Amino acid sequence: MPNRRSVKSGDDRATDAHVRSRDYLGQPDIDRLLASAKKGRHGVRDHLLILMMFRHGLRVSEVIALRRQDVDLAQSRIWVARLKNGLSVEQPVAGEELRAIKRWLARREDALPWLFVSERKQPLTRQAVNYILGSAGTRAGLERVHPHMLRHSCGFALANKGHDLRVIQDYLGHRDPRHTAHYTRTAAHRFNDLW
Repeated sequence: MPNRRSVKSGDDRATDAHVRSRDYLGQPDIDRLLASAKKGRHGVRDHLLILMMFRHGLRVSEVIALRRQDVDLAQSRIWVARLKNGLSVEQPVAGEELRAIKRWLARREDALPWLFVSERKQPLTRQAVNYILGSAGTRAGLERVHPHMLRHSCGFALANKGHDLRVIQDYLGHRDPRHTAHYTRTAAHRFNDLW
């Protein structure tokens, strides 16, 4: 059996990662990406953008549509309006993310309704988000990072933490559980105590 491929993996790798191209980032890669985003020209904004896309599994079109009124700082909540016929939900905003939102809003000198704006005081475009993420990925030494990877990374991270498939489905706004089942093929460690 010398030609047999080992499928042992770390906690953030999919059990079939050896045969499938990786469409998500593990927590160490997310941490590197977030750290590199802080070093960019618009570090406060870019860090928050990437953090929110990861934490809430936001699509590009969902993140650029976020408005200030969607964030309730007093209640530490955010309203996530899902697109593609998804289920819109209110989600909690945790410590690091809440502080990042406050930092970003404190820097803003405009009264524009969008949460994320460009230096020209316009809402960010899809291309701008792709550029921000690609630049942060390059600085972090990551290959081909694209925005939808953050949505997948969110799903896999939640599944790795052992959250119920139904909760993940609702959190990501999936109407069809088959879309969420993709995230259950996560870390090999979930098989450790079966026998």
